Parts: sequence; structure tokens; C-alpha cells
Amino acid sequence: MAEDTSRWGFETRAIHAGQAPDPRTGSVIVPIYATSTFAQDGVGGLREGGYEYSRTANPTRTALEEALAALEGAKHALAFGSGMAAADTALRALTRPGDHVILGGDAYGGTFRLLDKVLKLWGVEHTAVDLADPTATRAAIRPNTKVIWAETPSNPLLGIIDIAALAGVAAESGVKLVIDNTFATPYLQSPLGLGADVVLHSTTKYLGGHSDVVGGALVTSDDDLREQFFFLRNAVGGVPGPFDSWLVLRGAKTLALRMERHSDNAERVVEALVGHPKVTKVYYPGLAEHPGHETAAKQMRRFGGMVSFSVAGGEAEALAIASRTKLFILGESLGGIESLIEHPGKMTHASTTGSPLQVSGDVLRLSVGIEDATDLVDDLLTALG
Repeated sequence: MAEDTSRWGFETRAIHAGQAPDPRTGSVIVPIYATSTFAQDGVGGLREGGYEYSRTANPTRTALEEALAALEGAKHALAFGSGMAAADTALRALTRPGDHVILGGDAYGGTFRLLDKVLKLWGVEHTAVDLADPTATRAAIRPNTKVIWAETPSNPLLGIIDIAALAGVAAESGVKLVIDNTFATPYLQSPLGLGADVVLHSTTKYLGGHSDVVGGALVTSDDDLREQFFFLRNAVGGVPGPFDSWLVLRGAKTLALRMERHSDNAERVVEALVGHPKVTKVYYPGLAEHPGHETAAKQMRRFGGMVSFSVAGGEAEALAIASRTKLFILGESLGGIESLIEHPGKMTHASTTGSPLQVSGDVLRLSVGIEDATDLVDDLLTALG
């Protein structure tokens, strides 16, 4: 019987859930089961654990899934080869041709691309809505709406959505609520406890935490949804390898420590950006003037390590600033121990160009790492000039 980890604190769950010492060798670290298949005791005679083929299940991946479920306070977690593989599986399980999805008006470009360029060809429609507005959200729900897909904080403008309120709107209409919890992580926010049906992670980001792995996850306490996700993942094959699973599991052990430092450093960066003559707006839910500040303070432990800001001089100046930083590396992705800077309009959100989700050219997005905060602030101020 699996250990009941619900009584443990977050940090204890991150280190021990699904990760008991190996019974055969005593290894305190989960082994990397680098195998494609498993011996059977006669046809269909699966050994302890029920493993037969690593696309279907692998012991290293199982350990990761047990850990992720424990961190989100859920019954089930399924790991994927990327965040987009997880998103695709969720949307294919929850929709059919002719169905409708409501998407936040400020969403990750890859999610928009999946809906607008792939699933639209399959007959799935979508509408972008300000999900922080319950009235607008209710008005957007159609008889064929099956999913509300939300990010909070959102990517890249750090918008905040009241998860409990949105869950109420979804439940009223029999719609499933999926929360992309990548920015917040399970350390800062617990969407399932606030009424969400499914939580999605790009484990590439904060859960992995070291910019050395690509992965994704779906987490839920709904048994039927778990079975649908499991079937599709096995049928389509978007699984992580055992080494990728091990890397995410390793990263998750220090998630709490890293998120505290990410949040500390982000607050220092925000303090330096607010009021700077070249900065016209700072997007960070920790700011009292942020429209979602009170909601974020209610449903998040802290405000996280992501910061976006707009600059005077428009796109040309934003690109120039991004090219001048030294410690903030110009690159896509986020959530690693090193700090990154990017231009969403031309990088992660280029697919939204010409759509209602297009990101203004004067916006830069920072993933604030765990370096010395003074060095990071100096780097940004030098780049701003």
C-alpha cells in the first residue's frame, strides 16, 4: 500500500513521496530504469508493479508521478514528454469535433498555436476571454463549451484569475476547468484545492528547475479523467524517458527552496524597475497596484519569480535592452536557476501575432533566477541605461 503523504509538509513530500529507498539495494535515490521492456512470468504474467513496456509505464516515471500527485494534493499524476504533449492529451480527452474551448486572453503562445493551428483543423473552436471577469466568462460559455483553460499567473503579462470563482462558473455549466500552474508551481498555489478539475505543468520549468530537461504533467483527482489521459498517452506515446523523469524528480526535491529564492530576487528586481524612467509599466502580482494583487495574495503562498515590464521607446528599445543584459541570458523558457530575458512578441508568443492574444512589442519578460540579487539588479539597470 502506498504511503499516505497527506500529513507531511510540502518539503517532506517533495523529498519522500514516491521515493522510498529501493527495497533491493537500499538506494536512497530512485534508480533510472533504462529499459524498454520487462520480463514476464508466462504470457501476461506481469511481475510486481505490473510493468510490461516503458511507453505504458516505467518505475522511474511512476516515482515522479507519485511525487507530483503528492505535491498537488491529488490522487493522480501523469508525466509527459513535454508540456505541449500534456496539453494536447488533455484537450483531445476533453473535446470532440464541434466542441468549444474558452482560453484566457493572455495565454502562452504554444497553447494558442495548438488550439488555433492544430485542433481547429479537428473542428474544435476556441474563444479568448478575460477570465478574471466572471460575467465575461459566463457570457462566452456556449452549449458546446467543454473546457475553460486558464493560466494564473498568466504568460507573459502575469494576470491573476480567482481560481475558486472560475471553478464555480465552470461547475455551473458542467465545464471542465484546467489550470496551467507552471508559473506558480505546486509550492506557491494549489488549484485542485480551489476547485479546478485538472492541473497542467510544463515540468521543463520550475519543477525541473535546472534547464536540462523537457517534460510535462497532468494532475487530477478525477478517476475517469485519469483513465482517459492514461489511455491517450499510451496510444499516442508522448511519454518522458526514464532519465528525463529522474531529472524532474531530482529538481522537484529542491522546489520549495528555489521558489523562495526566485520570489526574493523577483521582488528586488521589481523594486528596481518600478519608477525607472525607461520603464512604463511593471507586471508583477506582488505589487499592490496590480489588479489581481488581492486575489494572488489569497490563493498563492508568494508571488513567484516571473516579472514582465514595458519600456519607453517601443519594440526597438525593448530589443536593444534584451541584447545588452549579461547575467540575464537572452533565451526562451523559464524557471531555471539562471536568469533569462526574452521578447515575447518575437519569441515565445510569435504565434499570437495578428490575434487578440498578440503581445505588445514594448514588453520584455524576465525569469528571475537564484543568482545574487544585487548582481541581477545591476545587470538590468546597466542594460536599461
